[in-house]
Amino acid sequence: MNIGQASNASGISTKMIRYYDEIGLVRPASRTDSNYREYDQREINELRFIKRARSLGFSMEEITQLLSLWRDRERPSRVVKDIADRHIADLEARIVEMQAMAGTLRHLSHCCAGDDRPDCPILADLTAGKEPTQPAKAPARTRARYS
Repeated sequence: MNIGQASNASGISTKMIRYYDEIGLVRPASRTDSNYREYDQREINELRFIKRARSLGFSMEEITQLLSLWRDRERPSRVVKDIADRHIADLEARIVEMQAMAGTLRHLSHCCAGDDRPDCPILADLTAGKEPTQPAKAPARTRARYS
C-alpha cells in the first residue's frame, strides 16, 4: 500500500510517517519503480505500535528502544518492564509538579480580585520570577529518583 493508505490504516499522518522514516525510527519502506514508498502489514503494525506508544507519552528514545525490543523475539520482558516502570515514575513526578503548579495558580487566582482595578497578584507573581513551590512530600519512587 502507498503512504496515504498506510496513513489511513495506522492513524498516523503521512508527514509523520515520512519523519519517522527520515529519523530511522521505522525501517525504510520498500520503493516502487516510480520511487514511491510501499508499506506492508508489518510496517503498518509498527506504525500502530508507535502511535500507541506516543499516546502513552513515551519519548522517541523510549519508543526506539521499545520497537527494537518488540522486533527481538529473544528479548527478556524485564527490559521492557524496566522501561515502562521508569516511564511511570517520570509520569508520576510530572503529575506532582503539575499539581504544585495548579495549587500555586489556584492560590494566586483566589487572591486576585478579578475586578476593574489594575492590581493583580497573578501578574505580580509572574514578574517576581519565582519557581512554584514543590509539595512537602513526593511519592517515594519519585523522591528517590530526583533527589
